[in-house]
Amino acid sequence: MRTNNRSSCDFPERRRRKSTSAILTAGCVLAAFAAIHAPAARAGDAPDWLRAAAAAPLPKYPDDTKAIVLLDDETVTIQANGEDVIHERIAYKIVRSSGRDRGVLSVPFTNPGSKVTSVKGWCIPATGKEMSVNEKDSVVRGKFEDEGGPSDEQVLFLRAPAPDPGNVVGFEYEVRTRPDLLQEEWDFQGHDPIHLAHFTLQVPSGWEYKIRWVNHPQVSAQQDGPNQWHWEVQDVPAIDDEDAAPPEETVEGRAMVDFFPTDAAVRQKTFDSWKDFGLWQSGLAAGRRNDTPEIEAKVKELTANATTPLDKMRAITLWVQSQIRYYAVEIGIGGWQPHAAAQVFANRYGDCKDMTTLLSTMLKDVGIDSYYVFISSERGLVRPDDPPAAEFDHAILAIKLPAGVPTVDLYALYQHPRLGTLLFFDSTDNLDPLGYIPPELQANYAMLVTDQGGELVELPLLAPGTNRMLRYSQFSLDSFGSLQGSVREIRWGEPATDSRAQIHAAEAKDPGADVLETFLAHFVPGAELTHANAENLDDIGKSLVLNYQFVAQNYAQPSGDLILLRPRVVGEWSSALLENTAKPRLYPVDLGATSLWSDIVEISPPPGYVVDDLPSPTKLDYPFASYTSKVEWDGKVLRYTRTMQVKSVLVPNEQLGDLKKFYEQINEDESTSAILKRAAN
Repeated sequence: MRTNNRSSCDFPERRRRKSTSAILTAGCVLAAFAAIHAPAARAGDAPDWLRAAAAAPLPKYPDDTKAIVLLDDETVTIQANGEDVIHERIAYKIVRSSGRDRGVLSVPFTNPGSKVTSVKGWCIPATGKEMSVNEKDSVVRGKFEDEGGPSDEQVLFLRAPAPDPGNVVGFEYEVRTRPDLLQEEWDFQGHDPIHLAHFTLQVPSGWEYKIRWVNHPQVSAQQDGPNQWHWEVQDVPAIDDEDAAPPEETVEGRAMVDFFPTDAAVRQKTFDSWKDFGLWQSGLAAGRRNDTPEIEAKVKELTANATTPLDKMRAITLWVQSQIRYYAVEIGIGGWQPHAAAQVFANRYGDCKDMTTLLSTMLKDVGIDSYYVFISSERGLVRPDDPPAAEFDHAILAIKLPAGVPTVDLYALYQHPRLGTLLFFDSTDNLDPLGYIPPELQANYAMLVTDQGGELVELPLLAPGTNRMLRYSQFSLDSFGSLQGSVREIRWGEPATDSRAQIHAAEAKDPGADVLETFLAHFVPGAELTHANAENLDDIGKSLVLNYQFVAQNYAQPSGDLILLRPRVVGEWSSALLENTAKPRLYPVDLGATSLWSDIVEISPPPGYVVDDLPSPTKLDYPFASYTSKVEWDGKVLRYTRTMQVKSVLVPNEQLGDLKKFYEQINEDESTSAILKRAAN
């Protein structure tokens, strides 16, 4: 579990055209259903296109299919001024009750830049008369966010009558938009199988376009007339919900279209290179990092006792992390353009672009340069061979390290051939100290922006040792099998961040003890926690230390003169992720972050007992991870030591068999027992 200040993406919605509630967040779906009462059923003839889609023969689909997209027909007409008109028809066959939410249409638009000009919906029931709804039955709500501030993004909802299993529902709508960038995205794959998807493009005379296909073979264009083309895909399977899979948008099939107009003014909304895209972003930020006396005074206050550049950097970054609240105000171009540092400082809130702007301004006051970095929070969405695309949803900072700054505990480093050593930092993440970046940003491509434009860079993947957990346990065992003792865990990097997030999120009188009780109950059923405390819980610059003690009755199994004892007491590093899969896995496994885990367990046996048999040592080494363990007896204490190192974050499909074997062998080691026996008198 991990939380931070940043609640969601704070850039304009990517140009997604799937428009039923199936692509919304769970919160949006619930809110939509709560806001939209079922319309009064009224007779209404369904259009011929919907009847044809409902009558088309279908292939066999998996038994767990909730709904089928019979038709997704989208037409995009680009106007000479860069505005566009999107006309879409979409038809669903509801298969299961869990697919009823496909009966809610959602059309995102930006007011006043966009306008929904028409919307209709129908139901063709399995039995009975056809029914219809129209714009009079629709409702408009502001953009749904768990947190955030004012936004001019809105969503129109229309609910079809009787979206019940066996029925077909369909929608048709048109929306006019005024995009900031001339780029279109055709999403033709989602959580439901699609029988037929059709995309038509109409551009002004003289315009050119480029289309690229992502996660799908290239489809040839069919020209329908002057400046008009269409593409078609059939029988696209649904995206499977697989545990530990890469983000959905990195595996879904889609096409991206860039436009190249003849008019120079409109042409400014299209970018041929990352350099040009960066120059546009740099222009939007011009003047936003201007200093003020108030900001200068705060920097002097924060750095009054700081004697080195690194100390000053830590003081400033920690203040921004802890004192500037994430709150997005995105009106018009505000989705792309940061607010002025002075405004962010005065308000004590802002989105990622704003917090980055203020931090950059404050660092400049102590002589440290920094640069905007735009990135996707979904690793793998931006690819090095792609042209510039509006795939970014987050902004962080690249800090230029002054000469002589020690980098011993600064890990998110990048050696730039012209700028020197850069340190990446995410000011919206209030749990990662300077030197770290969240796992989803690591090994991820981003656009670094300077006055000379943008360039694509790959952020580093932090070494396993930067994300460390060391657990040292001392226990004593009695002849009845009861175990008691103490545990001390030292956590750095991501393990510390995860634990801090869990403890802060726990709603309990003593959240640390509550989290540890839940942890123990999973590994040592019946254990009674007798003491718990956390060191450096709120000091993210230091390692987190968890101390706890417990008693576990009947932990070991006495049998006559023997005791069966499992040396591994707490912590489970194996996984059932790849066990009992009903069908072959489609996607790689995302391990999240590199890490290094160590366990040292010392168990004193009951008086008069010695070791009769010990488990064999284990040694595993794969490209993605390694694991070693051994059990030793020194005549007084049974000592179990083990180490696991996660070396990469993505395990490709061809290595999944090895990953399954890796987990199985760890599970065998974690389950094995030593045998103690009563020594002869």
